[in-house]
This record gives sequence, structure tokens and C-alpha cells, in this order.
Amino acid sequence: MSLHHNHDHGHGGHGHHHPAPADAGRAFMLAIGLNIAFVAIEFFYGFIANSTALMADAGHNLSDVLGLALAWGAALLAKRAPTRSFTYGLRGTSILAALGNALLLMVACGAIAWEAVLRFAHPQPVAGITVSIVAGIGVLINGFSAWLFMAGSKDDINVRGAYLHMAADAALSLGVVVAGLVVMYTGWTWLDPAVSLVIVVIIVAGTWSLMKESLQMVLAGVPASVDATQVTAFLAAQTGVTEVHDVHIWAMSTTETALTAHLVMPGGYPGDAVLDDIVGHLREDFAIHHCTLQVEQGTTKHSSCALHGVHEHSHDDHHGHDHGHGHTEPKHAH
Repeated sequence: MSLHHNHDHGHGGHGHHHPAPADAGRAFMLAIGLNIAFVAIEFFYGFIANSTALMADAGHNLSDVLGLALAWGAALLAKRAPTRSFTYGLRGTSILAALGNALLLMVACGAIAWEAVLRFAHPQPVAGITVSIVAGIGVLINGFSAWLFMAGSKDDINVRGAYLHMAADAALSLGVVVAGLVVMYTGWTWLDPAVSLVIVVIIVAGTWSLMKESLQMVLAGVPASVDATQVTAFLAAQTGVTEVHDVHIWAMSTTETALTAHLVMPGGYPGDAVLDDIVGHLREDFAIHHCTLQVEQGTTKHSSCALHGVHEHSHDDHHGHDHGHGHTEPKHAH
């Protein structure tokens, strides 16, 4: 006997209180508008002050506008209704955007580091007070933009990517201000590229976890916020459960996690109330928002799979059992 029990849940796990979509949309819109304006100002003053550094930084800030647009576009696509071809909708685009933002940050860091190394070999005079003033404006704009995404960055790695972009730019601009002023008074031209390299190391350290986590999600790995061993142990400890197998946990988006599992219960189907209670604990204790549980009486042979779904079935295992995920589309309670 095989029964599927599907549960649809909106957000509600502990520690997963996401900003309203409208608030996130306004944050993206405001940050993109401010950064486009700053790119234009920075390029103009870079041209006036004959500063290749300012013009290069304007180009870097333009890549941040692209990163923000990528994250915002994915956030909008993630709300698209499911279709016959995309039964989850387009939630997965938020994961791709997070990975794209991480890669953009790494490429930007590589370009900044290369420029810094070249400046060690061929020191250039700082373009004067104009550079420090414009960079100071950059600190304010990028710092404010980072603040807009700070709350959402804790639970959504797509928003975290936007936050890291803005925080990295604020740090770079602050480095330019400090280094520019010190070099003007001391003549230590090596300080400017040295500060750039230090900031690059800090940005790469912060971006590495974003890239690793988003890549894991792309590959349908267990999200870093979920302990698969604890989840399996929790299911195995439930009354009437003698075995748990085919446990799969993966990210549907940067804010939602799904699970499928087979529960061997020789006593038979325990009733909706029991499974509702199990699913409620999975949502509250493990922040797993969408669960599909299959109840079996253990009358056929199964190969055990405790964690990641790497398993082999015997011939008998395929007889009379549906090993598909059996998902229904989750309803959202934003």
C-alpha cells in the first residue's frame, strides 16, 4: 500500500520573516536609480578631473547596476504563476541570480586586483580632492543602498547578493577617500593600490559563501540552513515509523525549501492529523515550507537512503510504488 500526503505551506519557519514583495521592489528600484545617477556623475567628474581611476570606478558601478537588475528581475520572475511546463513557476531564477551576482562580484574583484597590481608597478598620482569628494558621495549612496537590502539579506541569498554588491562598493569608495587624502598629504602612492587589495580580499571572503551556497542550490543540494541528518532523525523518531528512506531536500527558490520522504509505517496510514503535525514541525523547526510524505507499510523491499537521495531500487521496489515527488503547487502566505 502506498499513500502520498501532500502539504502546501506558505512561509512561516522560525527566522524566515521576509520583507513584503512591495518593499523589496521599492528597495531595488531606489538602489538602481541612485546608482545609475551616481555612475553618470562619477564618469562626468572623472572626465573633467582627467582621472582614469574615477572613470574605471564608474564602469565598475555600472556592473553593479546590472547585478541589481539581475536580482530584481529574478525576484519578479519568482512570483510568476505556475504553468504546465513550469509547475513550480519560475522561483528557481532567484537561485540563478544569486549565483550570477556572486560570479559578477568575483570578476569585479579580479579586475580591481589586476589594476592594483599594475599601479604597484607603475604608481600614478592621485587626481586630487575631486576624486575624494566623488568617492565620498559613493560611500553615502552605496552605503544607503546596502542598508535597503540589509534586512532581507539574512533569509534570501538573492537579496544578499545585492547587499554584498552595495556593501563592497561602499567599502571600495571609503578606501578611495581615505587613501586619496593620505596620499595627498604624504605622497605614499603605494597606499592606494594596497588599500584596494585589502578590500578585494575582504569582498572575496564575503562573496565565497554566497557563491558556494547558490551553487549548492543550483545543483539541488540540501540548503545550508537545513541539517538533513536532523530532519531524517526527526522523521524516524515519529510514532509508528520503523524506517525512513528516499529523503530528498532541496531549494525551490532562495527563500523556500521542499522535502519528499517515504515513511515506513507497518500500522498503516495514521490519518491526516498526524501527518499535519509532522509537517508543522518540519516547517517551524527546520524551515521546510513544502513537504510530500509517502506512507508505506513495508510490504516490499527498499534500499535505504538516509540523506541525499543517492539510491538504487531492487526490481520489487518499483512494483506498485510511485517514486515521483508527487508535488502540488504551494500556496504562499507572504
